Amino acid sequence: MGSRPVSVLAVLVTSLTACLLSARQVPAGGSSSKTKQKPEQHGKASAPAASAEGAYHNAVFGFTYRVPYGWVERTREMQEEEDNDPSKAQLLLAVFERPPEVTGDSVNSAVIIASESVASYPGLKTAADYMGPLSELTTSKGFKVVHEPYEFPPGTKRFVRSDFVKGLGKLAMHQSSLALLENRSIVSFTFIGGSADEVDELVEKLSLGASARPR
Repeated sequence: MGSRPVSVLAVLVTSLTACLLSARQVPAGGSSSKTKQKPEQHGKASAPAASAEGAYHNAVFGFTYRVPYGWVERTREMQEEEDNDPSKAQLLLAVFERPPEVTGDSVNSAVIIASESVASYPGLKTAADYMGPLSELTTSKGFKVVHEPYEFPPGTKRFVRSDFVKGLGKLAMHQSSLALLENRSIVSFTFIGGSADEVDELVEKLSLGASARPR
């Protein structure tokens, strides 16, 4: 595949790093903004194709993501400068536990989903082919690899997953990235949390088709 830049991941990782590094510690005695906010303060999490229950459905790629209750959706804001050409990278969903601009004493958990045409990557035949450039870009932002790319769930050959971690002072930012090859597109799923268990819980909210769920 060569060393072609991964444009969609460049956008996502740069945006996530900028937004989520706002999770720096507040001064002693300050209150934590990790505390769950009321839906009326931030607005119920949604997306252009979200249902009233807060589930994002994508019929083109055949998946559903159940957005955690009370999360903040920033898809449109992050799409503002994107080209609407369907052959180029498309941000599908961007949701955060709290507004990215709000600082706190904990990692601001997030889920980012995007797609890009396979035609952008000459020689790409499987989702696994996408993980090399993804890992290279992610580690360039200060993350360390926890698990090299592996099939997820094991034996399905649907998703390929890699896990990363980055130290933030006394905190640790955990990231899991999944890739899915579907309809001549590569779909990337980025999950950010304050612990590996939290990230796993976010991943479990992803479903394929009507009922299948990666566990």
